[in-house]
Amino acid sequence: MGIAFGSINSGLPKDIVQQIVNAEKIPIQAMEARKAKVANKQALVSQLTKLVEGMRGEILKNKGVRSLRELKVNGGAENVAITADKNIAEPGKYQLEVLSLAQKSSAITNGVEDKDKTHIGVGYLRAVMPDGEEKEIYIDEENATLTGVAKLINAQSDQLGMRANVINDGSGSDEPWKLVLSMAETGDGARAEFPYLYLVDGEVDLTLEGERPAQDAKVKLDGFEIQVPSNKVTDLIPGVTIDLKKAKPGEEISFEVTEDIQAVGTKITSLVDNINNVLKFIKEQNTLSEKSDTSSTLGGDLTLQTIESRLRSTIFTPIQTEKGPMRIGDLGITYQREGFLKFDQAKFESVLAADYKRVAQVLTGIYGPTGKTDGFIDNLEKTSMQLLAQPTGALVTRSRGLKSNIDQIDRQIATRQRMIDQKEEILKARFARLEETISKIRGQGAGLAGMAQMGNPVQQLG
Repeated sequence: MGIAFGSINSGLPKDIVQQIVNAEKIPIQAMEARKAKVANKQALVSQLTKLVEGMRGEILKNKGVRSLRELKVNGGAENVAITADKNIAEPGKYQLEVLSLAQKSSAITNGVEDKDKTHIGVGYLRAVMPDGEEKEIYIDEENATLTGVAKLINAQSDQLGMRANVINDGSGSDEPWKLVLSMAETGDGARAEFPYLYLVDGEVDLTLEGERPAQDAKVKLDGFEIQVPSNKVTDLIPGVTIDLKKAKPGEEISFEVTEDIQAVGTKITSLVDNINNVLKFIKEQNTLSEKSDTSSTLGGDLTLQTIESRLRSTIFTPIQTEKGPMRIGDLGITYQREGFLKFDQAKFESVLAADYKRVAQVLTGIYGPTGKTDGFIDNLEKTSMQLLAQPTGALVTRSRGLKSNIDQIDRQIATRQRMIDQKEEILKARFARLEETISKIRGQGAGLAGMAQMGNPVQQLG
């Protein structure tokens, strides 16, 4: 709480010190206003930086010929699912027939009345693994039920390569519960045998009543029969995965791996949209009127001019292909009078379908014996890096300069505030002494006046 100087003694306004301090703070208010404008500019630079980063993100997603491309599979049937890895697969046409599915070695026991209560006895389950090694599982008294045996086997499934399931066969019999043993892998190379169950002192005799050997899947590719160990086939056609769902001997299906023209067009649409986000921001900032305050916006800012100039140069630069130079305008990407890009996706897809390789070279460059030439997307990446690179990028430099300006204003404000605080203390001390002096003078004056009213003391004594 500040010291109040009233008119009782000095006759000065009560808030004389505060009035003086407020007057001294007027320059600080001006500096705060200037700082707010610079901060607004800095916020706009940050907004522009995010837009350029968004553009670069789209660039990086489509930078290489493999990352830009997309593949799709046409054809197939309900008994197979076919996918293509765009980084490996190549376009092609194929014919496929699924003769039989791959299967696992498995076995099933006879039935018991209750999976949790029927005591099957203690002893051993023996199996011969695919590598010829015999494995034995001891069944103790505590686990002498179907549920207990399944628990023992599944606890060692990683070591055994085998799992167990207790099922109800749905027969409606008095003994519907059975144990199914299955190896983890399919194919001839994963064939195992389940020789016997040796159990004693059980309520029932538990035996293996059925066994199915493992086998490879059989397919015909382009008319030739091939055996594969799994129903997930990955090595028949490079980069193509075929999931076999059901065998249909005698039914041949056709499928084709092709370039997904529409998906690539969608990617370029997204890239153009991100470039336009930057160009629209620049246009909005440069749209000035007599009411525009360029001290708090980026209108006419050299950084905006630099960005727009570099983007224009990138867009209009011709790209060398194996069939000669080509511009992105030839692909349906054109610069409009309004300052934005327009993308004709139908034209792009038409040109791409007619000559995929050449369009890919325009966008991502050419790999040759002497290295790689740059495509449109490569040039865009270089432009974005010139803007975002630490510590010399145009946006980085501009942001740093504005921050430095703000820091300088903050230091000026702090210095001015310290001077005002010191002056305030001095003024408080001076006015306090003034009040004290005036109070003393008035006290002495009051005493003299009182003596005058009392008259001559000698006369009063006489």
